[in-house]
Amino acid sequence: MNDLTPARLRELKRDATIRPVNLARQLGLPEAALVEAELGHGATRIDPTLSRLFPAIETLGEVMALTRNPSCVIEKIGRYTRFQDGEHAAMTLDPEIDMRMFPRHWVHAFAVDIDGRRSIQVFDAAGVAVHKVHLRESSDLAAFAALTAELALPDQQGLSDFAPRPAPEGARIVEDNISTLRQEWARMTDTHQFNRLVHRLKMNRLGAYRAAGAPLVRPLAVSSVMTMFETIRDRDMQVMFFVGNRGCIEIHSGPMKELHQMGPWLNVLDERFNLHLRSDHLAEIWAVEKPTRRGPALSVEAFDSDGELIFQCFGMRQERNGDPEAWASLVAELPGEEGA
Repeated sequence: MNDLTPARLRELKRDATIRPVNLARQLGLPEAALVEAELGHGATRIDPTLSRLFPAIETLGEVMALTRNPSCVIEKIGRYTRFQDGEHAAMTLDPEIDMRMFPRHWVHAFAVDIDGRRSIQVFDAAGVAVHKVHLRESSDLAAFAALTAELALPDQQGLSDFAPRPAPEGARIVEDNISTLRQEWARMTDTHQFNRLVHRLKMNRLGAYRAAGAPLVRPLAVSSVMTMFETIRDRDMQVMFFVGNRGCIEIHSGPMKELHQMGPWLNVLDERFNLHLRSDHLAEIWAVEKPTRRGPALSVEAFDSDGELIFQCFGMRQERNGDPEAWASLVAELPGEEGA
């Protein structure tokens, strides 16, 4: 669409009554293109290198951290602290802003200051949002100005050639490896061994769940998700809730108190934690058990109709004031998939 110049995109964005990600989808553009159109008009292209970006974000003070996929958005208020870099994976370990980052997907980054709203926005090679940092009233504006100046890249005018968005992978199963999957899954001693196992067997997460069967996994009814949220609220349970995309996983650890259904959206609207889940995107729900040295790790995991992971929910560990027995009881009570 040759008429979609940066000036025209800015105009469309100003007049839009929908979120930028939805406007971009309507226009057939990646969301990052709408941000890039603001270069010189409030947006600054910055270095996405995590070892430079995260120490600078730490200086901003209290902010809101946002990570999303097409079906779920997680928002946490807090500070970025305890950053640990890594070639393939990095992390922040603050009690409130707890994240895992995969640097190869942190490709396009911008510092944005438009109409008094300031943010750091990071996108992958296809221009899909990976993570966003939104400043609050108490955030350090001088630190934001310093971050923008120090991380600004030389090219503040050229437009990016975004890569095609990867197609959903769907479930991948290798029939000849199912027996090995079950045997080695049962011998795991740490949940992190799971990804390596399924990768080695040329499967993926959803494929492994479909192949493994009882007692390792149990298919749940889609309605079990609402039941799970309501039970967590009603029993004042402590959980770990993971929401992510290819480049970032953000984790909420704690209770979920204020549940509100608004159309297809199931919302958690707690004081320093918000969650927005498209309940109409829920297609496959699995109760999953992975053995560890500290006992079984039980999770409830949701996938969309394309086989993409929406969220994972675990009970909080006992050493972090969780109640593993109460969580195990909750998972056992969840309704199974009809006919399963």
